[in-house]
Amino acid sequence: MATVKDIANTTSMRSLERSFEILDILRRSRVPMRLTDISIESGIHLATTQRILSVMQHYGYVSQERYGYTVGVTSMINAYAFHMTNSLSQITLPILQELAGASGFTSALSVRVDMAQVMILRVEGNEPARYLLPMGELTPLHMGGARVLAAALSDEDVKELMKDIAEFRLASGHVVTRKEFIKTLAVIREQGYVYSVSERELGSASVAVPILSQEGEAVASLQVFGRAADLDQSKADWCIVELKRASSAITKRLP
Repeated sequence: MATVKDIANTTSMRSLERSFEILDILRRSRVPMRLTDISIESGIHLATTQRILSVMQHYGYVSQERYGYTVGVTSMINAYAFHMTNSLSQITLPILQELAGASGFTSALSVRVDMAQVMILRVEGNEPARYLLPMGELTPLHMGGARVLAAALSDEDVKELMKDIAEFRLASGHVVTRKEFIKTLAVIREQGYVYSVSERELGSASVAVPILSQEGEAVASLQVFGRAADLDQSKADWCIVELKRASSAITKRLP
């Protein structure tokens, strides 16, 4: 039989879960959201939604503007704390700076979150990039350098990734089928890198390699990107060697 303490703990956990659900809704929204819209999308009673928002606003996780609620400044503070305390970020930053300086291209560190990629560090190079992936933005794993993380997925996870995608079109106009995509993953695993041109953005190119843990699991990707005219095959070959060397150096320093 559940005790009063058990019930209280369950209620507290549900309130915490609801807070995260609301925060996730606000994160995915590109515009301020009204209280009623948040309540409808979350499925949480209007009065309960308002109470949760008030608590989150008090701690800076939510901000209230004229047209509705948005994610608050505490998320930015937490992002800074993440970079100051995360060992992968601390180890990789000077290596990204060396890569950007030596290659002239923008270098970046990304990690996988569920079935998406998130760039968490970026160092600008001398060569202007045609397209820059937004920091902190969830981007799909089936295009560009993110495929190096997709290649590390299990067969079951790949099925989950592609379950609603029969085919997709690249920025170049080329259409990739699910079968073709899965075949490319095997090639990427064997080669240990991916070189992509005009996939997310026409005229852009990138080279990415996985960063492995001490146990050999892919924990992140290391990437350089720029204009396709600058990052041609010969430059890409040089970058592949340097990226793999850098990735190995990071792995050796990981705890």
